[in-house]
Amino acid sequence: MKFFKRDTRDCRTRKKKQKRIKVRKKSRVKEHLVSGMYLAPSFFGVMVFMIVPFAVVIYYSLVDKPIDGSFTGLENFKMLFSNAAFLQAAKNSLLFSVIAVPLAVVLSMLLAVLLDANIPWKSQFRTFFLCPMMVPVASVVLIWQVIFNSHGAMNGLLEVFGFTGIDWLKSDYSMVVVISMFLWKNLGYNMILFMSALGSVPKDIIEVAQLEAAGKLTIFFRIKLRYINSTVLFVVILSLMNSFKVFREVYLLSGAYPYESLYMLQHFMNNTFESMDYQKLSAAAIVMCIFMIVIIGILFFIESKAGEDFES
Repeated sequence: MKFFKRDTRDCRTRKKKQKRIKVRKKSRVKEHLVSGMYLAPSFFGVMVFMIVPFAVVIYYSLVDKPIDGSFTGLENFKMLFSNAAFLQAAKNSLLFSVIAVPLAVVLSMLLAVLLDANIPWKSQFRTFFLCPMMVPVASVVLIWQVIFNSHGAMNGLLEVFGFTGIDWLKSDYSMVVVISMFLWKNLGYNMILFMSALGSVPKDIIEVAQLEAAGKLTIFFRIKLRYINSTVLFVVILSLMNSFKVFREVYLLSGAYPYESLYMLQHFMNNTFESMDYQKLSAAAIVMCIFMIVIIGILFFIESKAGEDFES
C-alpha cells in the first residue's frame, strides 16, 4: 500500500508540474503575441520608410536605369568618382567637417568649463549662447547676409579702417563665413550637453585631487575628461551630422550653384535629383552612408579604448 501511495503522489506531482509548464508556455506565447502586436506598427514603419527605400537606393546604384534596368555592377560608382562636380563637393564637405566639427567640440567644451566655474553673470552668458537655438535658419541666414554682403556691415567696418571690401560669399573666405555661422548656431546646444556631463562628475574625487595639490589642468584632463568621454563621443557625432546639414544655410545664402568652395555634397545630390539622374544620386548616397558608418565606427572604437583605459 505504501508503494502504491507513493506512486500516486508522484503521478500527481508530475501532472501538476506538467500543468505548470503548459501554463507557463501559454503565458509566454501570450506575452510574445502581445509584444509582437505592440511592435508591429513600429516594425512596419521602419520597413516601409527606412529599410525598403534603402534597398531601392542600393538597387538603383547597381542598374543603368530605374525602370527595367540591367545590372551594371560598380559602373555607376566608377562614373561617380570620375565626376568633377562630385569630387569638388566631396572635397568641400570633408574640409568643412574637418574644420568645423573639432572647433564645435573644443569651443563648446571650453565654454562649458568656463560656465561650470564660479564666474559672475553665468546665467546671462548661458542665455546668450542658447539664443541662436531659438532663431530659425532663415533668420540666421538673413543676419549673415546683412553682415557679409558685398555692401554689408563687415565691408563697412573694413572701409572705416582703410581696407577694401569684398564679396565674402563669392571669395576664398566663403568657407570661413559658413563655418562661423555653423559655430554660432550649434555651440549653445553642445555647451549644455557638456555642462550636464561636467555636473555629473563626482565631487569627492575632485576634492581629493585638490587636497593632493593637483592643478586645474591635471584635474580636467585626468579626471573630468575621462568621466565625460561618452558625452564627447555623442557631441562629435551630433556635430558631424549637423555639419552635413549645413546645405540649408548655404542654399539660402547663395542658391543651388554657389561659389566653388561652398559647393557641398547636398548641392550635388539636389542638382542630380533635379536632373533625374537616379543612378548617380543613389551611388552618391551609398558612398556617403559608407563614409559615415566608417567614421562613426572609428569614433566608437576610440571611445571604447578610452573607456577600457579609464577602467584599468
